[in-house]
Amino acid sequence: MSPDHRSAPGGTPLPRIRPRADADLGPCARLLADVHAGDGYPVNWPDEPARWLTPPALLTAWVAELDGRVAGHAVLSRSGTDDAAPAVWSARAGREISATAVVNRLFVAPAARGRGVGALLLGRAVEEARARGLHPVLDVLASDTGAVALYERLGWRFLAAVRQRWSPDGTVTVRCYAAPPPGAPTGSAAQRPGDPHEGNSRNPRRMP
Repeated sequence: MSPDHRSAPGGTPLPRIRPRADADLGPCARLLADVHAGDGYPVNWPDEPARWLTPPALLTAWVAELDGRVAGHAVLSRSGTDDAAPAVWSARAGREISATAVVNRLFVAPAARGRGVGALLLGRAVEEARARGLHPVLDVLASDTGAVALYERLGWRFLAAVRQRWSPDGTVTVRCYAAPPPGAPTGSAAQRPGDPHEGNSRNPRRMP
């Protein structure tokens, strides 16, 4: 999909998706703080938010812009020790975990929701993973029904529900998903701006 500015039917500007630059880390960290305050994502607030946005296994990252401001963020990375989806996909597909790429650190500004931001970021991540010959996967808290609804609406395939220990005295259930086959609608092709679930397009994960 083109990163250029475009308009949806009715003249509503669509987000511009572009590679994240170093200068974006400050605005992204501030946006993440707003999302955490409103939605509780990430579940555990990191000591260094900008560093958390750049996981060790990072492949690439993007931001979404609306009206010249950062409105969303997403990362594509290699599988990490806390990722559930790659192992589940590997077992089902009979392929190595190294054949996957994980979509994470995906969040959208509260004020930008309903504009297709999350779906566009997700679609860009899928395109990049496939260009690298990798299969996109992700995991999401089972309790995050808005994100679950978005992923399933975009054709992502549910793999399994997995229990994970995120703290010494607490466990959570995450739902593991794999991207739909090539040629199936993804990203903006399957997402209408204004969809109320778009604003909850998140991939909550344990702090590293």
